[in-house]
Amino acid sequence: MYTLITGGTVVSSTGSGQADVLIEDEKIVAVLEPGSGVLGATFLQGVDRRIDATGKYVIPGGIDAHTHMEMPFGGTFASDTFETGTRAAAWGGTTTIVDFSVQYTGEDVLERFAAWHDKAAGKCAIDYAFHQIIGGVDDVSLAAMDTLIDEGVSSFKLFMAYKDVFLSDDGQIVRAMQRASRNGGLLMMHAENGSVIDVLQQQALERGETDPIHHGLTRPWQTEEEATYRAIRLSELTGAPLYVVHVSAKQAAMRIAEARDTGQNVFGETCPQYLWLSLEEQLGAPGFEGSKWVCSTPLRARVDGHQEHMWQALRTNDLQLVSTDHCPFCMKGQKELGRNSFAAIPNGIGSVEHRLDLVYQGVVTGKISLSRWVEICCTTPARMFGMYGTKGVIAPGADADVVVYDPAGRTRISVDTHHMNLDYSAWEGFEIDGHVDTVISRGLVVIDDGEYHGHAGHGKYIRRGLSQYLI
Repeated sequence: MYTLITGGTVVSSTGSGQADVLIEDEKIVAVLEPGSGVLGATFLQGVDRRIDATGKYVIPGGIDAHTHMEMPFGGTFASDTFETGTRAAAWGGTTTIVDFSVQYTGEDVLERFAAWHDKAAGKCAIDYAFHQIIGGVDDVSLAAMDTLIDEGVSSFKLFMAYKDVFLSDDGQIVRAMQRASRNGGLLMMHAENGSVIDVLQQQALERGETDPIHHGLTRPWQTEEEATYRAIRLSELTGAPLYVVHVSAKQAAMRIAEARDTGQNVFGETCPQYLWLSLEEQLGAPGFEGSKWVCSTPLRARVDGHQEHMWQALRTNDLQLVSTDHCPFCMKGQKELGRNSFAAIPNGIGSVEHRLDLVYQGVVTGKISLSRWVEICCTTPARMFGMYGTKGVIAPGADADVVVYDPAGRTRISVDTHHMNLDYSAWEGFEIDGHVDTVISRGLVVIDDGEYHGHAGHGKYIRRGLSQYLI
């Protein structure tokens, strides 16, 4: 089965140019000068499918390296299943997700990993891989980290918040980092000072401050910066590479930049919500409306310049990529669990369908370059998480994960048109100067001309190698 994409501008992390892309079955087999006679007229006559990308960008399929499908949290579960969530991702030009297998204290890591495989197997519309959350650091779970490396899981997430649920103390963090420094794994960190946050939350509730905005006010930037700095120092002590997830505070981003400037293997991601949304405008919406935007780390105050600093950090590579932390909860029956207390609102925003578009708007407004868009949404995630060469690039031998993106198109985001299993949109009314036209996942056209052509079970599990991004 041959597919030929013609007339488009192929955009990579290093530049762009006119090129035709030839796909055979599930792989890219050639990237050719437009109109090249290399293939020959006879071969071209036998091409099974042609896609005209004239005036459009041809980019690698997006990789969302931070999603939580069906994740248990706050007495409920994320509303997207692996089936609905990966279908929505495909609509937005994402062709690979890296989700999180979850282990709590007292549970067997490998059993939980197998359970997450069961959740995803035969359900996914696009390819998927796993990180492993280690909620209980002990001898057994540390040994499991070595086993998971062989199973294609090369990144492990710890938490410095959520006491009695996920929180690891500094000693446990050091033990996990020591293990990662030996087995080559990448240590991911949710960096917030949970002990301080717990005190601030309790004090706010005792004062009767229950509205959603207090979720953000009781998780001030100092709690994120302090935890980020502490994680960096522990990483330096142990020699383990560190990846800080969902960076929202400019001060935390500055600590990451300082560490990188001294040569440490420290990396960070941010998310669309920290680029465009704010504490004042969304989390502080009247009444219970702000619960739509309760997530952790929280939205930050625009007046303090956090959003613009995130864009700056992406431009300068102080932050390396944009993921979504996709963890959606419906208003009805889920977010409303916290009507009487912001501390009971399930934490999460649904964005897996909109990441490419929302970051592309930064290209339109001059915040990042076209190549940087591809780098932070497609190529760096592949390199960071051990998939580069197969994913994240348009080159012979790579999987045929390709997006045709129309810069002249228009996308209006709304609950009425999105495909996530979610009864509201955190991005309601956002207008994007661009549009995902065609999405190809391993040679299969899953989105084209406003229609879904994919199916559950097409997505395969990706066994990842070690990070290819360490400095």
